[in-house]
Amino acid sequence: MAGTDSPPVSPTSVELPTGGSVRPVTRWGTDVMHRAARPVTSYDEDLRTLVADMVATMYAADGVGLAACQIGVDLAVFVYDCPDESGTFHRGVVCNPVLELPEGRGRQLDEDEEGCLSYPGAFVDCARPDWARVTGRGLDGQPVTYEGDGIFARCLQHETDHTLGTVFGDRLSDRARKKLRKQMEAAVDDYPPGWPLDREATTPPAGPSASPPNHGEDSAGGTAGDV
Repeated sequence: MAGTDSPPVSPTSVELPTGGSVRPVTRWGTDVMHRAARPVTSYDEDLRTLVADMVATMYAADGVGLAACQIGVDLAVFVYDCPDESGTFHRGVVCNPVLELPEGRGRQLDEDEEGCLSYPGAFVDCARPDWARVTGRGLDGQPVTYEGDGIFARCLQHETDHTLGTVFGDRLSDRARKKLRKQMEAAVDDYPPGWPLDREATTPPAGPSASPPNHGEDSAGGTAGDV
């Protein structure tokens, strides 16, 4: 049983697969990061093994989300364990995601910082709608719908972007991209090739720490990065 001080978990959350292996995080500039991913068509043991590895890698990298392309796999699937505006954690797996965003007067932008595990150590402001909904398929092929606000809304958008071959740097001005690159280069020694293989992956009982992350695709706190 979780302790009384554990953060709340959304009733739509699912149990993420465990027992996976941590893999190196694929970086921006690698081809698989910049093209639309192949749709998931087989909901089998191979997919479950891949997703377990994604979960292990996400936790090892202190992320709140991770797409398959971020471990070099060309499939449209992402995982997440991410808090919303209220601090409630959401956990899930989405294959073949389709994103829905508010329009018109209901569209409010959140201009918080964003980062990406595939461009680690760098964060800049990135305006995105403050609410999002994603539909797709779960790990067993069942239809799923997830929606939320705060960092979770940013996470859903960031990870869906990854399945379409878009990194959040594509959404920035030249000036912001230059700032992002300087931060990444300054932190390069902290994220050697093969990262995060040298870090132990641990699955917290009620979600990762809400401290600022590295992606990711993707981490949490006042920032979002894998998210």
